[in-house]
Amino acid sequence: MITKKDTNKARIQRHKRVRAKISGTAERPRLCVYRSNANISAQIIDDVNGVTLVSATSTEKDFANYGGNKEAAREIGKKVAERALAKGIEEVVFDRGGYLYHGRVQELAEGAREGGLKF
Repeated sequence: MITKKDTNKARIQRHKRVRAKISGTAERPRLCVYRSNANISAQIIDDVNGVTLVSATSTEKDFANYGGNKEAAREIGKKVAERALAKGIEEVVFDRGGYLYHGRVQELAEGAREGGLKF
């Protein structure tokens, strides 16, 4: 019998492995990405205090486009960068969440860089 590999379980394992090495501080918080089939979201997190400083997602009311494509991911990256700069955050650590740095995750990162974040 052929069994299908659980890709989300593998992603969570990769994410745990990365999170053991990456942590966000108040000076340089962590930009965390979550990607589903229909939406994408990003948060900037201070892991020392355990608080989310800034977030942006494609499920917000003022976001009119479909959230499951590259254009939407780039817009979310720009939006999270704009909100971070408003709070005085310029440098972050990028946490791709166990996803490949390809497609929507890459577009979100490039949008955040265009918006002014450094990582």
